Amino acid sequence: MSSIELIDTHCHLDEDAFKDDRDDVVKRALDAGITRMVTIGVTLETSRSAVELASRFPEVFAVVGIQPNYAADAKPGDWDQIVELTQAPKVVAIGETGLDRYWDFAPIETQADYFTRHLRLSREADIPFIVHCREAEDDVVAQLQNEANGSPWNGVMHSFCGDEKTAAACLEMGMHISFAGMLTFKKNDSLRAVAATVPLDRLLVETDSPYLAPVPKRGKRNEPANVLHTAACLAEVHGLPAEEMARITTENARRLFGLD
Repeated sequence: MSSIELIDTHCHLDEDAFKDDRDDVVKRALDAGITRMVTIGVTLETSRSAVELASRFPEVFAVVGIQPNYAADAKPGDWDQIVELTQAPKVVAIGETGLDRYWDFAPIETQADYFTRHLRLSREADIPFIVHCREAEDDVVAQLQNEANGSPWNGVMHSFCGDEKTAAACLEMGMHISFAGMLTFKKNDSLRAVAATVPLDRLLVETDSPYLAPVPKRGKRNEPANVLHTAACLAEVHGLPAEEMARITTENARRLFGLD
């Protein structure tokens, strides 16, 4: 067991990429010091899978929602069942939600409608929300501001890859900023510069596995154990020892998601 304790705040353990060795993936994470993993739903079906995985593994927690790229595929009644799933054991957040202008899988108006639903459900259920944002920073910030009504948000900008202006606007609204493997990519100096501006008490780390494996695992299937590399990079960006950044991000994740 590693002496470092970390929490992977965003992974997709239900993905087919893990179907043959899911138990081993969780064990490797635990052996690496990843004491908690938050697995994320993107549809009703994957949200149910997230809840089931959280019931199977003591160290896994679930997030339920409909990701913007799947919003157009949601069937009548799916949203009502997502609302019901928020009451399931070990569900710690809503999402992932947000806006995506990179993939043309759902009309932006449909995405925005579901984004609003998630934000309002987060308030009602009193649990955080997870934001997916791709090439839609201005739209996401505007919708968050419009829905906030002056009250701070309890949410996460997941796998953040925006600019300093976007980060500052989200921080002003109370959001946390989570960094994934892209932070470690050699040509991503601009993202590391943004990460350096995020206050320590708003930082989180994640894998978004099985996607976005960090250096030195880039190009391979990602898994929660690899969050160590992103956390080490984030520590370097802030001029801190890796152990201290692990402690900080773990405390932040525990507080945000209400983890024991």
